[in-house]
Amino acid sequence: MKVYSSDITMDPSGFVVLADFVPTVIQEIRYYSTYNFIGERIDGYEEPCALITKEAARALKGVSGELFVKGYRLKVFDAYRPAAAVRQFVLWGIEDTDIRMKPYFYPGLEKQELFRKGYIAKRSSHSRGSAVDLTLLDMKTGKELDMGSPFDLFSEVSHPGCRSITEEQFENRMLLQSAMVRNGFEPIDCEWWHFMLKDEPYPDTYFEFPVSSEYLKR
Repeated sequence: MKVYSSDITMDPSGFVVLADFVPTVIQEIRYYSTYNFIGERIDGYEEPCALITKEAARALKGVSGELFVKGYRLKVFDAYRPAAAVRQFVLWGIEDTDIRMKPYFYPGLEKQELFRKGYIAKRSSHSRGSAVDLTLLDMKTGKELDMGSPFDLFSEVSHPGCRSITEEQFENRMLLQSAMVRNGFEPIDCEWWHFMLKDEPYPDTYFEFPVSSEYLKR
């Protein structure tokens, strides 16, 4: 194990590739792409795959099974996030001039507000390995359910309890949230897509290894 500080490690032994546990999962790893709030691939994302702790993967398998019989598949935007990626977010927040993605992801806010309002954390639960950002795909239509706002839209309309959306959009959020909660996850109050395993196995440890299925085989 390579340890860089008392609570940051490169050891991936407690992690798995999510698709190995949930073969029906759809993955659109946004931070591997350039379509994200920064506008470029994020540090540490070497492969467009979701990695996650074994415990969180087992819980998501339960979520998937419950919703699959109702006609839905899980679609994951992000899971484990290296600490290096979070550092990139913080440095980006300091840079005043880079607002190229503002119209798409934070049109109503100044970028420095994203940290104060809790949309971006200086230490992310994703880096502890048991948090996931996801939505649902309707197998009948082949499309994502309408949640009232897209992933990573930093706005009050993305708060799970927002009622300025339609009843159908709110019900879709609650469909996802209720299944996640029944299987051991907790929501947060500012992003309908974000959930963290309640009994996370590494509550005080942040991981640094890259998002790479090959790295897990070492």
